[in-house]
Amino acid sequence: MNRLKPGYREITPAGISPLVELHDPRLTRAGVRLLLKRDDLIHPLLPGNKWRKLRHNVIRAAELEHETLLTFGGAYSNHVRAVAAAGALFGFQTIGVIRGEEHLPLNEVLTFATNQGMRLTYLDRATYRAKNTAPLIEALHQEFGRFYLLPEGGSNELAVRGCAELPAEIDVPFDVICCPVGTGGTLAGIAAGLSPGQRALGFSVLRGGQFLAEDVASLQAATYGRATANWSMVYDFHAGGYAKRNADLDAFIDDFANRHGMRLEWVYVAKMMLGVFTMAEQGAFPRGTVIVAVVTGPMSGG
Repeated sequence: MNRLKPGYREITPAGISPLVELHDPRLTRAGVRLLLKRDDLIHPLLPGNKWRKLRHNVIRAAELEHETLLTFGGAYSNHVRAVAAAGALFGFQTIGVIRGEEHLPLNEVLTFATNQGMRLTYLDRATYRAKNTAPLIEALHQEFGRFYLLPEGGSNELAVRGCAELPAEIDVPFDVICCPVGTGGTLAGIAAGLSPGQRALGFSVLRGGQFLAEDVASLQAATYGRATANWSMVYDFHAGGYAKRNADLDAFIDDFANRHGMRLEWVYVAKMMLGVFTMAEQGAFPRGTVIVAVVTGPMSGG
């Protein structure tokens, strides 16, 4: 248990999320086993990779005696939602810098964030593109004072280290571990935590997401001094782009729910799962392969 600075509540390490085998005749025909790492069940307000990315950052913020967390994201950002929840749980003020103009009434994500006490501010899309530059960060300090900065999506060196803890929780021998990729932090960490002979496969949820491979390598280099060679990415299952969906993805989600009683989160998880099933049926995985798919966002019905 890690004690935060005086006046803050205590934060306990995340429990180990369950590992559940998914039985499906399509996988049986392909000769592969698929296990779901149910990170969506870690915490009701901090599900999936959000807690893994935030855990060490929250501790560092407390050690540095920060009272405010500031982060960036779009209007539907699960990361913004998670930072707001973490602030309410652990006693931080929170600020969300949102891409685009304010739209009222607020959507479900931003309504939740404000109900958790988050203060929202907005940047037009051109200005938002400069979110990582010193002048913009300084302008935010001038407006809001001292804060602990969390990058868009939460992917930094501490987030990578948090995600690298995941493979050690898996007590079943496996060959490939899969995750959706939005900013690269989860894939960078998971790959760094693998044992020899295992590999990680990331599924981009962005259209034209080839640049993410460089981001993953950069995150690993910043965290560990070098990039590993045990991961790769695929780019064909984005369903039109970030936070977009198409008829094929919707049909897969409906079919999966009918077969397994779980409705997949569609921005990230469903795209990964569609990719895993499609690749398995195409013979991309040798027979006998054991695959772990990390469920990084909430599911319903199971």
